[in-house]
Amino acid sequence: MSFFPAVAIVGPRQVGKTSLARALEGRWSKPLAYLDLENPVDLNKLENPGLFLEPLADQTVVLDEVQRKPDLFPILRGIIDEDRKPGRFLLLGSASPDLLRDSSESLAGRVAYLELTPFSFWEIADRFDFRRHWYRGGFPESLLAPDDELSRAWRQNFIRTYLERDLPLLGLGADPLVVERLWRMLAHVSGSLLNLEMLARSLGINGTTVRRYVDFLEAAFLVRRLLPFHPNLKKRLVKTPKIYIRDTGILHQLLGINSFFDLSGHPAVGASWETYIVEQVASSLPEWAELHFYRTHGGAEADLVITRGGKPEIVCEIKYSTTPKPSRGFHSVLEDLRPKKQFLICPVEESYPLSEKLTVLSYRNIPEMFA
Repeated sequence: MSFFPAVAIVGPRQVGKTSLARALEGRWSKPLAYLDLENPVDLNKLENPGLFLEPLADQTVVLDEVQRKPDLFPILRGIIDEDRKPGRFLLLGSASPDLLRDSSESLAGRVAYLELTPFSFWEIADRFDFRRHWYRGGFPESLLAPDDELSRAWRQNFIRTYLERDLPLLGLGADPLVVERLWRMLAHVSGSLLNLEMLARSLGINGTTVRRYVDFLEAAFLVRRLLPFHPNLKKRLVKTPKIYIRDTGILHQLLGINSFFDLSGHPAVGASWETYIVEQVASSLPEWAELHFYRTHGGAEADLVITRGGKPEIVCEIKYSTTPKPSRGFHSVLEDLRPKKQFLICPVEESYPLSEKLTVLSYRNIPEMFA
């Protein structure tokens, strides 16, 4: 905000965007003028936005749920172009496709985007055990709930509200029951290859429609599509992306897992651990890094390939084991890609070398991969 005229903080609902903006009050160099565009009174103030915003030139105007008024973006562009001083607008949005498209077209070169995710482990490591964070997920209300029952109640309400109110408001014109079935089906295949035709057959709709729904859920930061890495090798590579539910608390709610004890004995525990670690790695990525996976039809497989400028820098296998051994397929990946660093990421408290080049990495030390 000290450089760009506008900053947009995007992320799922209930992740803390509004709380973060309000925390700036008194700490920012200019006074804040806050407008909640889901409040009809505040929305009405912007019927003539130029007239309303002109007297606020010396303040930072916070526009919450800004995707509710997409016709505002061209007007903001004109206001900014008249006076490009930094920190004029703080835009908060729930990442609808309309928000991303309209703002990127209208405010190109004038806005910086920041994604606010649920809490990553190292943000709360001094307060909570990783098991609580893994089971409940990183949404503040779920993580901080006094007990698991209240955490589950919050997550169930989150899912229901998203289906019945938030997704339609964000622009997804679809039957909520169909979207719910799709969301639950994606939870059952989290960590697997995304088979759109299989999902379409199960839902009784066409593959193009399923793709559109998945695109929307991804744009709303509810799922993550992980793309395969395609080096220039003469091998038959898997080209289908993998799919993950982004927050493991929501994943467990969709799967009907009611406690960490139940999770420990559930058939999906390995896929859940992989989902958890993928999000922790993604939240730690430096600017140079891109996240992929690697799989060949011959059996070589790595859960994560982190590239720099299109070249493999780090290769990881994710294991839910305290005594991990690399798979044969992982050794094949190392021969194919020859990365600079290689890790097995496991639920161990301390990292240690397994061989000269391969390290067993504690979930606690994930950010150190990039050192």
